[in-house]
Amino acid sequence: MKIAVRIAQAGNQILNIIVMGIILFLFLYGGYSLWDTYMSAKSAFLSDDLLSYKPQQGEGANPSLEDLMAINKDVAGWITIDDTHIDYPVVQGKDDMEYINKDVYGEFSLSGSIFLSCMNKKDFSDNYNLVYGHHMANGGMFGDVVSFTEKNYFDKHKTGELYLPDKTMHIDLFACMKTSASDSKVYNPQNISKTSESFKSFLDYVREAAICYRDSGRQDTGQIIGLSTCSEAVTNGRVILFGRLSEITKSNQKQKKAE
Repeated sequence: MKIAVRIAQAGNQILNIIVMGIILFLFLYGGYSLWDTYMSAKSAFLSDDLLSYKPQQGEGANPSLEDLMAINKDVAGWITIDDTHIDYPVVQGKDDMEYINKDVYGEFSLSGSIFLSCMNKKDFSDNYNLVYGHHMANGGMFGDVVSFTEKNYFDKHKTGELYLPDKTMHIDLFACMKTSASDSKVYNPQNISKTSESFKSFLDYVREAAICYRDSGRQDTGQIIGLSTCSEAVTNGRVILFGRLSEITKSNQKQKKAE
């Protein structure tokens, strides 16, 4: 009888230890999850130090961007979409995986960086320039790109800037589309820049596939920038925001201010 009681007591102690172990594990896992979420959210937005390199709006060279390029030679520019959280330096890696989980300084970051496709020229001289960014739930990185699928938001947000070392480009946003990661018509930018016919065909496809679209008055001319991010609703779903690029000069800068 005493042996049975001792066995029962030992069993209860073991059970208590197991339960306490499970509780401790859940507590630690919950704490880690909160820390991980906090760090992801924090890394999705720029530090004051990095923001100090943001170029000032205007025409001509951008010396602060050149200072950032001296720190990381992969820096290609800086993109800002007006009245959104999109306000980041743009890098270009040796492939399109390098900056998935790496920040501008080359350190590990869950939110990664905004990066130009490795299939594009680093100076944004292609007809179609494709830029990637993570879809962060807090609106960081390219999280706000998904908001452009809503017509009301799309109608209220029309412009942005692309800062390059030697000039600044105005971004005239004109289309937003939902597609998949396997869409070769938009995810092979190197094929768009070869002939005027392929460029026109590309623009026709964007116009037909867009869920939000507006005429910019320049249908088949100029350069295009595409901002691509993941869609939460579909595993391989993507959302791309398109804009037309035009260099900012003293004359057209005055005209835009007048408008």
